[in-house]
Amino acid sequence: MTLLTQLDSSTTVSAPAFLPIAFFEGEFCPFPEAQLSIATHALHYGTSVLGGIRGIPSPSDSNQILMFRLADHCRRLSQSAKYLNTNIDPIELEATFIEFVRCNQPQTTFYIRPLIYTSSLGIAPRLHDVSKDLLIYGLEMGDYLHQGGVRCRISSWLRQEDRSQPLRGKSSAAYIASALAKTEAVASGFDEAILMNARGKVSEASAMNLFLVRNGQLITPSVDQDILEGITRASVMALATDLDIPIIERPVDKSELFIADEVFLCGTAAQISPVLEIETYLLPEHRPVTEQLRELLKKVMLGSEQHYSEWLTRVHIGSA
Repeated sequence: MTLLTQLDSSTTVSAPAFLPIAFFEGEFCPFPEAQLSIATHALHYGTSVLGGIRGIPSPSDSNQILMFRLADHCRRLSQSAKYLNTNIDPIELEATFIEFVRCNQPQTTFYIRPLIYTSSLGIAPRLHDVSKDLLIYGLEMGDYLHQGGVRCRISSWLRQEDRSQPLRGKSSAAYIASALAKTEAVASGFDEAILMNARGKVSEASAMNLFLVRNGQLITPSVDQDILEGITRASVMALATDLDIPIIERPVDKSELFIADEVFLCGTAAQISPVLEIETYLLPEHRPVTEQLRELLKKVMLGSEQHYSEWLTRVHIGSA
C-alpha cells in the first residue's frame, strides 16, 4: 500500500460544476489555470477569510442575474480582511464580483466563493511581512440542504470563543470545528450539527445560524454567543419585523430546542431549512412561521417583492 493510498482512504466525491472563469492574482482567467503553490502560506496556517454570495438568473429577464445583498457581503468580507492586517475596498470588491458574473454568463443558480489569503511562500505563522491576495471562483448550486428539512444532533465539538478567534469575520481557520461537527453528525446518522459554545449555550449549526419559535416568538442566539453575524440571519430578522413576528435575541439553552414549536437553520447556501428532529426529539410538523419566512425570502431573492428591491443587485449579462 502506498502512502497516497493510506492517506486517501475516503470515498471519492465528484467535483462540483465550477463556473468557467476565475479571478486569480489580479486578473480573470480560465478556472483550471488558477493554481496555488503547495507552499502557499494560507494553506498551512488557515490565514485566510472567505465569503459566499448567491446568484440567481432573473425569472423575468434572461439577460439579468440577481445577486442577493451583494453590498453587505462585500462589506463583511472587507471587515474580515482586517483580521489579516489588510484593507480591501468593499466598493472595488463589488465591482469585481459584478465583472466576474459578466465574464461567466451563468445560466443557473450559483454560488460565488471569494477568498482573501496570505499568498507568500514560506513558513512562519504571522500576518506581518507576508503578502495577501484575492481569488474568486464560482460553482452551480441548488439546494445546499434538503428543503424538506434536516435531522440534527448536538455536537460534541464546541464553537470557538471570540477571545481565541475573531468570530465576527468568516475566518477559514474557524471552520475546522464546523468540519469536525458536520462529519460527526453525518457519521452518526444525522444531516447537520448544532454546536454549543464554551458557556453551554446554543451557538449555531456547522455553517448556518439557528432560529427557534416558542409561543409565537422568534428566538435566536444573540451576537455575544460566539455566532457569525450572518447576512441571511439579519435578513430573516428584518422580514420577521415586517411580518409583525416578535423577535428575541438572547442566550438559548439546549433544552429549549427539544420543546420548541419550530426550529430552522439559515445561511447564504442553506437559505432557510426547517429542522425536523434534534437528537431523539421530534419537532412539530406544523411550521407556520418557518414556512412564512421561507416563502417570503424566496420571493425576495427572485425579485418579486419590490419592498426589498434594495437587497438585490441586478447584473446585466448577454448582448447589449
